[in-house]
Amino acid sequence: MTPGPTTAGLGTASPSPAVARANAAPAPGQAARLAKGWWGAHRWLVLRRLSQLAIMGLFLLGPLAGVWVVKGNLSSSLTLGVLPLTDPFALAQVLATRHWPETSALLGAAIVVAFYAVVGGRVFCSWVCPVNVVTDGAAWLRRRLRLGGGRAPHGALRYWLLGAVLLASALSGQAAWELVNPVSMTQRALIFGGTVAWGAAAAVFLFDLLIAPRGWCGHVCPVGAAYALVGHKSLLRVSARHSSRCNDCADCYAVCPEPQVIVGPLKGKGGAGPVITDRNCTNCGRCIDVCATDVFTTTHRFETLRD
Repeated sequence: MTPGPTTAGLGTASPSPAVARANAAPAPGQAARLAKGWWGAHRWLVLRRLSQLAIMGLFLLGPLAGVWVVKGNLSSSLTLGVLPLTDPFALAQVLATRHWPETSALLGAAIVVAFYAVVGGRVFCSWVCPVNVVTDGAAWLRRRLRLGGGRAPHGALRYWLLGAVLLASALSGQAAWELVNPVSMTQRALIFGGTVAWGAAAAVFLFDLLIAPRGWCGHVCPVGAAYALVGHKSLLRVSARHSSRCNDCADCYAVCPEPQVIVGPLKGKGGAGPVITDRNCTNCGRCIDVCATDVFTTTHRFETLRD
């Protein structure tokens, strides 16, 4: 668990009351369930799971039922035979190999970039990507087992890895990440099974559970890094508009996949506004769910109101 800002002095060994309460709580969001009911404390989580299941279901209809609404995978697909969608990171790898893609791939990437530039690039990570279910599961189990320790890599690693993948693609002449991409492999495991594909999902799960809390999505995955760059100026955002209601329970930090993005907007540190504008925010909405006092809300990046 990543604790929130505290008022403890430097050198003190005792945690703040807020962090102590968070560490003692068996499950973040318990107060929210009492205050808002089950639906109010899980609304965004349920909507995300429905989105992920619906998208995966469309891909499964073809190979499992012969109904080809969507052909392809999350790297490159064609919906209803007319709408191409291309992962911009996959396209960047192809371009790095000095192979010119088909016009439909370029159009598909342009559509995806335009969409995520508005709604938030890392919305892909929390609302579409099947690996998110794996890493959320690892985070949940880690909290339930109260596993401490672990050391996540530096947050910039994913951006260095993004550059390394493009370089590897240029040198090898093939899209390097697509050979090992856990997103594609998890999708493949759901459709076709296979030891290697399921093994990739299991490896990510165990990495987050035993080695690095929130490590894969928050520190390693170059796909998430690419979408963060795409949506770094996106319009739709989460705001700590009602920060005066904060009781320092730290539940938002406990469930957030990128807890460092909350600190400034919530506490106004360094004159920060209430809106979470950090490109690494996934717009998952879990901070909204688990906050019993409704500190957080959805808004646009130009919001300035705070109470």
